[in-house]
Amino acid sequence: MRLLTARLSARRRSRFAGPVVLMFALLLTGGLYTALSPASADDATSSDTDTVAKGRELFLVGCSTCHGKNGEGVDSTTGWYGPPLVGVGAASVDFQVGTGRMPLAAPGPQGADRRHVYTDEEVEALAAFVASLGPGPVVPSEEEYSPDAIPEDEREEAIVRGGEFFRTNCTACHNFAASGGALPGGKYAPTLQGVEPKHVYEAMLTGPQQMPVFSDEVLKPEEKRQIIAYLRNLEESPAYGGAQLGSYGPVSEGMAAWVFGIGACVAFAVWIASHTARSTRKGAKA
Repeated sequence: MRLLTARLSARRRSRFAGPVVLMFALLLTGGLYTALSPASADDATSSDTDTVAKGRELFLVGCSTCHGKNGEGVDSTTGWYGPPLVGVGAASVDFQVGTGRMPLAAPGPQGADRRHVYTDEEVEALAAFVASLGPGPVVPSEEEYSPDAIPEDEREEAIVRGGEFFRTNCTACHNFAASGGALPGGKYAPTLQGVEPKHVYEAMLTGPQQMPVFSDEVLKPEEKRQIIAYLRNLEESPAYGGAQLGSYGPVSEGMAAWVFGIGACVAFAVWIASHTARSTRKGAKA
C-alpha cells in the first residue's frame, strides 16, 4: 500500500500531470453535455437546415432567373438585371417578398406594393436561404418595432421624438403626412399609412430601392420604434382641417380649388347669362 501511494505521489509531481487532468476534465464535461442535451441541439440544426433547403428550392423556381442560382446577381449589358443578394440579410427578403414587391410583376422603375404571392412560411424559408449566403440584417423581433412595447408613461414623449426624426429625415420624400410623393425617373416614395410596423422598421434597416439605409448606427432601434409610434399616431388622428384630399398638399388642394371653386363660378356666370331678360324694339323700320 505504501509503495502504491508513493508511486501516485510521484506521478502527481510529474510535469504531465496537469495537462492530463485538464484533458480528462474537458472530456468528461463534453461527454456529460452531449449525453444530457443532444436532442435539442440536433433538432434545431435539422430545422434550420430544412428551412434553408426549402428556401433554396423556392429561390431556384421564383428568383434565380434574375438573381442567379446562388444569389450572385445577373449582369446584363445595361446593368444589373437582378442585383446580387449576398449580404442583404433576411430582413431585406422579408420586406421585399412580404410586401409583394418581389418577385416583380413586370419590369419598371421600382417594385410596387401588392398582395404577396408567398405564404409566411415560404417567406421565412426564402429569408433563411438568403441569410445563409452572407451576413446581413436579421428580421426584427416584435419588441423592436412594435409601438406597444413602449411604456405607457413614455409613449407621448416617444411620439414627439418620433415626429422630430420623421420631419428631419423622411418628409422630403414621404410627405409631411406620410402619404408618399413623386421622385425623379418615374420612381416614387410610397405611402406609409397602413403599412405594418415590421415592414416600416425593415425598410429603415435595409434601405430598399432608392431609400437610404438607416442602420442602427444612424438611427438607434428605439428611435426607429419612436418613428413608427409617430406614424401610428398620424393614422389615428382625426382630420381637423376637413377633407384631406389625399394629404398631398398644394397639388390636390390647387386642383380642387380650380375644379370646384373656379368651375362653380363659371357655371354660375353661365346660368346668369342664360336667364337675363332680353328686350326687343318694336316698330323698327326695315
